[in-house]
Amino acid sequence: MKLDGVGLFVNDMPTMIRFYRDVLGFEIKEAENAVNVYLIKNGTLFMLYERKNFEKMTNRKYEYLNGLNGHFEIALYVDTFEEVDLEFAKAIEKGARQNPERQSA
Repeated sequence: MKLDGVGLFVNDMPTMIRFYRDVLGFEIKEAENAVNVYLIKNGTLFMLYERKNFEKMTNRKYEYLNGLNGHFEIALYVDTFEEVDLEFAKAIEKGARQNPERQSA
């Protein structure tokens, strides 16, 4: 058995599609009004599920944290520590926002 993919439950699908496609460079073929999205980055499958639609599909109601998303973590690989800062700067240039609590003084 091997890990095939990771599902993320999102509240604002258009914003999440733009973030993963335009900021992180994931290949996304679905339109921004899609309710479920399947995207691949370096051979790893990610599935974005619109929360309200997933609840309809499963006929269950779920509870989610408000504010910062604490439901998952994604690890993105780079070869060196210097590349972390470079990739972070690229993401900010493309519209990502830094968590104000993590800004250095």
